[in-house]
Amino acid sequence: MAHKKIKILFIIPNLSPGGAERIMSYLASNIDVNSFDSEMIVLCKQRGEAFDLENLKVTYLKNERVLYAIPDLIKIIYTKKPNIVFGTLSHVNLVLGYISIFFPKVTFIARQTSITSVYNALNVKKKFDLFSIFLKQAFKNLDFIVCQSQDMLNDCIKLFDLQKQQLKVLSNPITDKFLVKNVKTKFEKQSNYHFITVGRFVNVKGHERILRILSKFKKPFTYTLVGNGPLKDTLFELANNLGISEKIIHIPYTKDVAHFLSNSDYFLQGSLSEGFPNALLESCAVGTPVLAFDVPGGTKEIVKNGVNGFLVDNEDEFLYQLNNLTPLNPDKVSNSVYKKFDKAIILKEYETFFKNSLT
Repeated sequence: MAHKKIKILFIIPNLSPGGAERIMSYLASNIDVNSFDSEMIVLCKQRGEAFDLENLKVTYLKNERVLYAIPDLIKIIYTKKPNIVFGTLSHVNLVLGYISIFFPKVTFIARQTSITSVYNALNVKKKFDLFSIFLKQAFKNLDFIVCQSQDMLNDCIKLFDLQKQQLKVLSNPITDKFLVKNVKTKFEKQSNYHFITVGRFVNVKGHERILRILSKFKKPFTYTLVGNGPLKDTLFELANNLGISEKIIHIPYTKDVAHFLSNSDYFLQGSLSEGFPNALLESCAVGTPVLAFDVPGGTKEIVKNGVNGFLVDNEDEFLYQLNNLTPLNPDKVSNSVYKKFDKAIILKEYETFFKNSLT
């Protein structure tokens, strides 16, 4: 007699090309069909670029906001009777936390995406944060919260007063099979260094401190910035004031990030925190080492000094390391992350977790 499949609904706001959306899309599309019956529920209208989902059941609710999708989402959960509801991003997690009260037989799981305490520290204007108060209670209502790193788990325990058994660390997978570049950087004296950063232009990504450091770097270089966001004008004004704007190549959006990563000597990360940095992980996957700050989050779980890059504590150390870059073997850089974060490994960990969550 065939065993009954576990029915799981993956809940996301939209299919925009962000890290959380990509990971959820990958999990929903590739989870073992012999054990799981998966479906993606997209709550809001799609604006701009989107992921293509093949061979996956998808329901589009087309609401303007996550909040407006609540009645439809309740109806879907009631009608489809899933075993597990799995969501990501704070507004979705908030909604699921309160909806879960009406479905005691369904296992509700949220995927946390950031080190919340760092974001709260950056958002100094808010003296009374009602959203965080509601989110704290919502998290307590959930059965499990998936954290991308041990730092994130510790942050959740401290900030949301959660029990450790309610939390599970599951890293992000390398969702594509990248080709490893076959050219090892030589760093000759007259080399033109090629640096790259991939990420949204927001405060937590720390682009400003990378620009300040590069303005003190006296060797020839080009700096590719892939991404966009609200700080775009501020960052390029700063680059102009620092006298390095002509050395910057800006690519607002591309579907071929791996190409630009492969053609770079080092990936530079200035983030103040990272949940689990997908772009940094992909840089290592193609064989391009990284130089990053040792900050809360998953960066330290990826970067191993002298193997696939270097971690530093401050801007002076960053500049020193930049001036003394070490060429690293692309195959070793790539192998260092594939042996831990290959998609088959992480997918299996998720499947095991989902099964165990029902016992």
